[in-house]
Amino acid sequence: MSTKSRFRLAAALIALATLTGVFFLLNRPESGASGQSTDDAYVRADFTVIVPQVAGVITEVHVADNQELRAGAPLVNIDERALRIAVNNARARVIGARAAIDSLQAQIARQQNVIRQARAAVAATEASLRLAEANRLRFTNLARDGSGTVQAQQQAEAQTEIQRATRERDVAGMRSAEQQSAILAADLEKARATLLASEAEQAVAGLNLSYARLTAPVGGVVAQRKARVGGYARVGEPLLTLVPLEGVYVEANFRETQLARVRAGQPVDIAVDALPGVRIRGRVESLGPASGVSFSPLPPHNATGNFTKIVQRLPVRISLEPGQEDVRLLRVGMSVRPNIRVSSEKG
Repeated sequence: MSTKSRFRLAAALIALATLTGVFFLLNRPESGASGQSTDDAYVRADFTVIVPQVAGVITEVHVADNQELRAGAPLVNIDERALRIAVNNARARVIGARAAIDSLQAQIARQQNVIRQARAAVAATEASLRLAEANRLRFTNLARDGSGTVQAQQQAEAQTEIQRATRERDVAGMRSAEQQSAILAADLEKARATLLASEAEQAVAGLNLSYARLTAPVGGVVAQRKARVGGYARVGEPLLTLVPLEGVYVEANFRETQLARVRAGQPVDIAVDALPGVRIRGRVESLGPASGVSFSPLPPHNATGNFTKIVQRLPVRISLEPGQEDVRLLRVGMSVRPNIRVSSEKG
């Protein structure tokens, strides 16, 4: 075989090998690569939006734009004079309710004495009635055998009727005293309920007063500050936002064809567009439960005859490993390029 023929054969074999390699490379699943990367990734943080729970004029603002704060630091003070008046009114109602309870308890104690007095009066009246009955019977017998006068008999009978009526009056008074005791007991329960309601109002008023001084629930950097001295704070209207830069993470949107081998715990190398040459280490924290388009108000799920398949993207949350000085240079919204080493062992 001539040199020319051997050269042509070698070229043909090289071309065949190249085409074969290109064919397998193009038909290899995207998820089969040892690393998965994307440009659709950004630095994120869980913002804390500060909103007032009471309305009023802003009297003090303790923070400035882009100021870094610790948890518990004072943020904004709202005019609390009206809130203090509400607290004082509620406290006065509590004191009044407690005084009403004390008064009713004293009346109930006194009513027990009234009941005992009424029962004693009934007992005395019954004794007098028994004596009158005995006198009436004695004078009746004396009048029958002529030893006594009819007038004495009539007087004894009249005295018996008087004592019987007196007994009915005293029994009615005793029952009235007992019923009054039940009424006072019911009033006492009502007063106790009023006290509970007043104490609840006082607690609400005190809570509203505490809302007049806003403090930082978490540490972070102040952003979107709208609070100004003299401005009016409305309930539910944001005054500022706290961005916890100590807790930043990366949210990367990978194509669904890249995620077959992605698992939580796999290491990630992160390049930051704004920081050339800087590499930050991270780990896959979790995979999103649905694609971003699934949460759209009008998801483009075509159910008609015209259909174009679009590869979906799913969010992957990547946590940053602690102890890296370069992490402090990150800001929310920065573009990054994460590369997940899917071939590495988990953890």
